[in-house]
Amino acid sequence: MTGTHTVGTGATGTHAAGTCTPPSAAEAPSAPARRGTLLAALGVVAFSLTFPSTAWGLESFGPWSLVALRSALAALIAGGFLLAVRAPVPARRHWGGLAVVAGGAVVGFPLLTTLALQTSTTSHAAVVVGLLPLTTAVLGSLRTGERPSRAFWAAALAGAAVVIGFTVQQSGGALTSGDLYLFGALLVCAAGYTEGGRLARVMPGWQVIGWALILCLPLAVVGSAVALPLEPVHLTAHGVLGLVWVAAGSAFFGLYVWYKGMAEIGVPRASQLQLAQPLLTLVWSFLLLGEEVSAAAPLAAVAVLVCIAATQRTGRSRTAARPRSAESSGRESGAVRS
Repeated sequence: MTGTHTVGTGATGTHAAGTCTPPSAAEAPSAPARRGTLLAALGVVAFSLTFPSTAWGLESFGPWSLVALRSALAALIAGGFLLAVRAPVPARRHWGGLAVVAGGAVVGFPLLTTLALQTSTTSHAAVVVGLLPLTTAVLGSLRTGERPSRAFWAAALAGAAVVIGFTVQQSGGALTSGDLYLFGALLVCAAGYTEGGRLARVMPGWQVIGWALILCLPLAVVGSAVALPLEPVHLTAHGVLGLVWVAAGSAFFGLYVWYKGMAEIGVPRASQLQLAQPLLTLVWSFLLLGEEVSAAAPLAAVAVLVCIAATQRTGRSRTAARPRSAESSGRESGAVRS
């Protein structure tokens, strides 16, 4: 920011006290908004590979072993980065939020979806992701004070309806024993995303997921030591590649760019980019796992892209989000940028 008295920063422009910004300039997407959208989109692409990679990982490891190893490896990667840049330890008031991120995005969602994928196909499990953007937007609005417009909510609901309808049709409309795991994963992941997006406003986004992973490291090490002797291990190329991706790609890189993007464009807007995730997952499932994909996929993809474009254009309403804190500004100017 260049102004000395900032009264609000939205996804589409910055308004300074005493400054009259032309409407055309205010409506144009800002550079941080474009960058944030790109980063969040990269996170969605990384997340879309999670279910197929997990299915590969289950070829070599049991569900508990896979989740524990995933968290342990991701924590070691994050710890290496944190040590390399000598990242400061978060303030005590942030550890509660980091625990929510850890419980939701690092442990809860991977564990519950891995258990579900023992009985569900990846295409059926994608129904969770179909509901996740709307759930995250609702929780984000309540938690961060952002107030998207009615047009935003209309586009978000339309996009969720398209994704749910398509994924249910793709799975034949049948419920499986893993559905309880999937809906539980939906709730804990939305909470983790929302809290992570909030924390990414006061510390670099990669440090949010980095410290959350470190918080889980003791549990992951104990879990690995207990689960590996009890569950069969049959190492295959697919199994190892699946483990590496869910650890380095999904649990670290994906969440890193995701939270950084959320900090730029807000939780509700970033969450709607995930409407594309189930369709991307279905593409990967077809290419990597040989699962059949409905001929309706192209139509659903176009409809979802229209809804995503609408949510990104509507942005926040005039009762916009809270201004970023002084702590955030200080960290952005002094901390190591990711």
